[in-house]
Amino acid sequence: MNILLVDDDLVDREIVKRAISRHISPEKLIEVNTAQEGLDALELDSFDIVLLDYMMPNLNGLEMMKVLRSRPKLGNAAIVMMSASGDEKLALKCLQAGAQDFLPKDEISASKLTRAIFQAQKRFELESKLFESYCRVREMAETDSLTGLSNRYHFERSLNTAVRQNTRGKSSLALLLLDLDHFKNINDTFGHELGDELLQEVVKKIAACLRGEEVFARLGGDEFAIVLSDLGHARDADLVARRIVKALEQPVSVREFKLQTGVSIGIALHPDNADSSKELVRFADIAMYQAKHLGRNQFCFFQDIMQQQFSRTFQIELELKKATKEKDFELHFQPVLAGKDQELTGFEALIRWPSCTHKCTPDEFIPMAEQSLLINEIGNWVLDTALETLARWQQNYHPELTMAVNLSARQLEDENLLDVIKGTLKKHQIEARHLTLEITETALLDDNSNTKKTIDQLDVLGCKLALDDFGTGYSSLSHLVNYPIAIVKLDKSMLPTDPSHARHMAIVRGMSVMSHIVGLKVIAEGVENAFQFSLCKDLSIAEFQGYFFGKPLSGKDIEAVWFGSKQASVKLNH
Repeated sequence: MNILLVDDDLVDREIVKRAISRHISPEKLIEVNTAQEGLDALELDSFDIVLLDYMMPNLNGLEMMKVLRSRPKLGNAAIVMMSASGDEKLALKCLQAGAQDFLPKDEISASKLTRAIFQAQKRFELESKLFESYCRVREMAETDSLTGLSNRYHFERSLNTAVRQNTRGKSSLALLLLDLDHFKNINDTFGHELGDELLQEVVKKIAACLRGEEVFARLGGDEFAIVLSDLGHARDADLVARRIVKALEQPVSVREFKLQTGVSIGIALHPDNADSSKELVRFADIAMYQAKHLGRNQFCFFQDIMQQQFSRTFQIELELKKATKEKDFELHFQPVLAGKDQELTGFEALIRWPSCTHKCTPDEFIPMAEQSLLINEIGNWVLDTALETLARWQQNYHPELTMAVNLSARQLEDENLLDVIKGTLKKHQIEARHLTLEITETALLDDNSNTKKTIDQLDVLGCKLALDDFGTGYSSLSHLVNYPIAIVKLDKSMLPTDPSHARHMAIVRGMSVMSHIVGLKVIAEGVENAFQFSLCKDLSIAEFQGYFFGKPLSGKDIEAVWFGSKQASVKLNH
């Protein structure tokens, strides 16, 4: 048996080798510490088993495995993926990508590793037979039965050929990857049969934008690919993409329905962006997801920075899952002062993640947490930690201190949120009136009935509800009418920095007057200089916070700065 061990951790490699030696005497055991070295070794020699670490720099284990599985006969080696994480979703992802087994590193022992190796070999033999059978069937037809386009198999062969031919020439080749926007919603609403008819109509619209000599393929589902060869300039691909986006801006007629679907297109160029067809596909895919991120129904060319951002995002998401599980965050607290006499009234709790290896700010990792649904768990930790701190400060310094905590749109959709807040208030013996829940206007845009119900229940509970970042983005006075908002927090971008900003001055004055008329408390965020402080006082704004008074500090530093030397003189105004 020939074994290839790919792991960048020397200690982990030694553990694996010792476990192997207990029950197996391989004819050859080669160890390398990067995925690229592993691929190079597989080029030079054949192996029965690849023991592959998931987390490695540059090219990780999953990416290496995808490269390996793209080779003929599945790469001719069974793969056991190893990872420091025992996450079931990660294990499933690796198995779906082509691994025969998955083994958490903390479970590695001689018996378990031996069993994994032999099971992987057996599974690989069965998979290889199935794969060979599948290839024979696939070669019988290169056409997608639904649309009449090239199928994935023909597309891959055609792309490989086009790249080889383009390497010998001086022209450009463009790969366009297309993904229909909101197709799943249409499929779920109207059914798969009508969804299939929609795909056929969409294909007609796209085909009308092409010359007819391009490789146009359906990769599966609502994913398509177009290969444009012999381009004189990248703008030729730009023109094709524009025509396709414009064609799908109009509703598509299917039976008696007018169905609205757009398309997100990612474009990668050969040889400008990539040297191989695999890289071309990967980069076009990254560009396509960037197009979706930018708002859908548009196209995006691949840029090197996208690959860096994609890699950064992936690494942060992995770290975030671990940090959430281990509660590896910190809270900082920014003081809130009364506008009338600058007496301390309370604090806003702000999450920080200092141990993140990528120096990630909340503006970056909170949206990731929302997308991955980790936000509820993180939000519960923030609430519990903030109220635990508030309880201590109320007991030691003043019983009327308040605490403001941010709620995301995802949290408001959680049917358990009310019970969590009730339970946490009770746990720390905090009155609901001392808790301010800050909500951004984006959380109110969908007019979700569950969100409205939750907000009303929180108001009945006695919590103060604040509209955060007011004056930016989607500001709407209807939110002040439709929701039981008690506090409006003026965003710092609305505050003029000096008297010369006449329009800012007028807007802030108008918003302040309006808020006072309807009985809303106004808090000014981001007060950073004496002029802003004076302006807010003149406008009778209820409370201030900002660097002019104090930046966010850890709980320990807050106690030293605000409750240490100032302890005797700190008063509160409610």
